[in-house]
Amino acid sequence: MNFSYCYALLFVVFVGLLNFSCGDPTDGFTNIPLTEANFDIQHPYNLPLADRYSYENGVRRLWVYSTDKPHSPNSRTQPRTEVRIRGYDYTSGVWQFEGYGYVPQPTSGATIAQIHGAAHDSSTIILRIYDGDMRYYSGDLIETNMYDRWFRLNIIHDVEGGKVTVFIDGVQKFETNDRGPSDDFYFKCGVYAAPKDISHYMESRWRDIKIYKK
Repeated sequence: MNFSYCYALLFVVFVGLLNFSCGDPTDGFTNIPLTEANFDIQHPYNLPLADRYSYENGVRRLWVYSTDKPHSPNSRTQPRTEVRIRGYDYTSGVWQFEGYGYVPQPTSGATIAQIHGAAHDSSTIILRIYDGDMRYYSGDLIETNMYDRWFRLNIIHDVEGGKVTVFIDGVQKFETNDRGPSDDFYFKCGVYAAPKDISHYMESRWRDIKIYKK
C-alpha cells in the first residue's frame, strides 16, 4: 500500500476521532422542560415590568440604567433586570444552563449570566461584559468581541466535582473551581450592574433558554 495513502487515511481517522471526542456540551445531559412560570423577572421595584423588559418573537430583551433602583426597596444592590430560573434550584449533581445571548454596545460593567449561591459568597460564577469582552467577575478574560452578535452560552456546574465550565458557541473557553456548597444554587441571565465601571445603559437579549441535568 502506498505510504502517502496510508498517512492520509490515518490523518482522516485521527481528525474524525478528535471531532467525535469534542462533542457538544449538552451530550449526556437531559433537557428539563421549562414553562413561562419558570421565568421570574427581577427589575427595578419602582417601575412597571414593561419599562425594562420585553418578550417578543421568542426573544427576551432586558435593560437597565445605572440610575435605576434595585429590585427590592430593602435591597442595597446595584440595578438589575434579570431572569431568575425558578423551580430548579439545586444542591447536588451536574447542571447546565444554555441560552443564546446578544449584548449591544455600549453595555459595559454588566453581569449577563450567573449561578447564584455559594458557601461564602452570593454567587458561584458571574460572567460580565466589559467593553465588549466577557470576563469572570472583573478578572479572567473568557472571550473577546461579544458586542452585537448572537452567541451560544453553556455553563456547566459539577457540584460534587466543584467545577464550573463555560462554553461559547460550543467551544470550551473557561473552567474554574466553584465557591463551595450552597443550599440554593440557581441560574440567572439578563443585566445586573457591577459595583463600578458601568455604562449608563446596559442591555442583553436572550432566546432558547434551556436547563439540563446529568
